[in-house]
Amino acid sequence: MKRRSLPVAAAFAAAAALMLTACGSGDDTGDDNDRIAGAEQGSRKKASPTAEQSGAADRPSITFPKGVKNEFRNWRTGKPAEDAVLADVAQTVNAVDDAILKGEEDSATVAYYRQGKALLSAQKWIHAWLADDLTFTGVTRYFRPDVEVVDKDTAAVVYCADESKAVNKNRKTGKLDTSPSDESPFVTYSSQLKRNDKGVWQTTEIVSKRGEKTCAS
Repeated sequence: MKRRSLPVAAAFAAAAALMLTACGSGDDTGDDNDRIAGAEQGSRKKASPTAEQSGAADRPSITFPKGVKNEFRNWRTGKPAEDAVLADVAQTVNAVDDAILKGEEDSATVAYYRQGKALLSAQKWIHAWLADDLTFTGVTRYFRPDVEVVDKDTAAVVYCADESKAVNKNRKTGKLDTSPSDESPFVTYSSQLKRNDKGVWQTTEIVSKRGEKTCAS
């Protein structure tokens, strides 16, 4: 099965909007587990936070259509501050996917979880998918998170993704692209986050590197 990648030109244009601000080991292709998966809601799956999140913010509800799932593995550390960060990292991942699936280029949910350069990169990434009439289906696994809480309002997270069980889907025809890909399905993400006055850990910068050996091993 083919990973959910965009055509090279679109992916390159999206990636060009990112700044490398990696912390620790690692690096958003694009612009774009204790096992946590979407909770069932009838024929749809709800992408749930991975831990109790700080603050009294009313976070947007995110649901995925049947057949689409993000799995967050080993996504809890047992430390409340770190787990609050990881919960919102999971939700920013879900928010961008939700926007692609719904075809919402200016998603308010994405803007809720991303600001600054990370928001701009997400909007470019989503636009690239929509411009090519693409969406996706399948399972994407996120794992091996490395979180550093610098202070009460600043954090950084590096994590891996495995896209080998997700495939591109033509938005108009519904046809799946199951042709083999010559690119690695493993992606390393590196993100920086700021905690806003509502207690939401918003991603402000994010960059990725495909084929990183630390994620493929």
